[in-house]
Amino acid sequence: MTMNEYINEAESVLLHTYNRYPVVFDHGKGVKLYDLEGKEYLDFCAGIAVFALGYGNEEYNSALKAQIDKLIHTSNLFYSVPAIEAAKGLAKISGMDRVFFTNSGAEAIEGAIKSARKYAYDKDGKTDHEIIAMNHSFHGRTMGALSVTGKKQYREPFCPMIGNIRYAEFNDYESVLGNVNDRTCAIIMETIQGEGGIYPAEQEFLEKIRKLCDERDILLILDEIQCGMGRSGSMFAYEAYGIRPDIVTVAKAVGCGVPVGAFMMTQKVADRALKPGDHGTTYGGNPLVTAAVCEVLKQFEERRVIDNVRTVGEYLYASLEQIANEYDCVTAHRGRGLIQGIELDPDKKSAAEVCRKAIESGLIIITAGTNTIRFIPPLIITKEDVDSMIGILKNVLG
Repeated sequence: MTMNEYINEAESVLLHTYNRYPVVFDHGKGVKLYDLEGKEYLDFCAGIAVFALGYGNEEYNSALKAQIDKLIHTSNLFYSVPAIEAAKGLAKISGMDRVFFTNSGAEAIEGAIKSARKYAYDKDGKTDHEIIAMNHSFHGRTMGALSVTGKKQYREPFCPMIGNIRYAEFNDYESVLGNVNDRTCAIIMETIQGEGGIYPAEQEFLEKIRKLCDERDILLILDEIQCGMGRSGSMFAYEAYGIRPDIVTVAKAVGCGVPVGAFMMTQKVADRALKPGDHGTTYGGNPLVTAAVCEVLKQFEERRVIDNVRTVGEYLYASLEQIANEYDCVTAHRGRGLIQGIELDPDKKSAAEVCRKAIESGLIIITAGTNTIRFIPPLIITKEDVDSMIGILKNVLG
């Protein structure tokens, strides 16, 4: 079958919840993807910040194959060595004490919300606690995750959401403080807003939020599903701020392609949060996906992935700054490490159209926010890859 024939078949059977690009990918190697017709694409999307170690990674593939031959699933009624080792590794790199594995980022958010509410319930026995979320945030599509997503257009068709959620302005401490009351049990935010347009938290803002939470025994939940796992230039973005959350959520690059996420917490939270019977998952943290997590953590250390993110991230930043200075359609440039974005003037350029033309030219980039182009490539890219991307981007913008 041809690529167009496959696309027509897909449109006849798949639920139309995505406006997909007209490409059917067949295989990948390194930071390149290839469609069914053999066309090559430079990937600056990484499966939406997932494939940190690139495609065709032999060690990663071998680790998964070995685990498939050994044991794929047993349920959480029993222990497994990969899950134990993966949990130890994540606790070590995150500074957290307890780990719960999920199947996705949205499920990790659900667990974080439940943990915060149970922590507050355990303190006073009340069920009217509130959570403060940020406008323009994105935490997932399930009902709980959607309830703390700060985009009304995403929530409205599915209302009513879960209750007692307040929305504050990101990087505006007074806005957050104005929403705090004696029922507030948690504040949730992305350390770097991704879908919202690549907005890093400001240093003073995050420091004040951490202090506020400490003073009032409010839990700080940081969503690092997209910006974590080295993407910002540190293993977790909050490390650069010198603070530690009470609960953190991860997914995407933590498994580099297999469906796995996690929410992690301090021992203080764990002592009062979820107990046996409060939460569970059939597939979460099974031997196959946690074997992938173990291999990812191993390669991050051996290949010094974060060092590469810092070096190439600085080069990408300088390159995009040059684009911002050279093209009057670019109104802003934001980001850190290998999570960056350029915002376009909607009267001059459509980000969606630029991404479409880039893909036609062999470059995969995607949008964020209202009119922002997002750059979230595999973490193993080189300066030469950045140069190739910039060359195509200039042609498209021009």
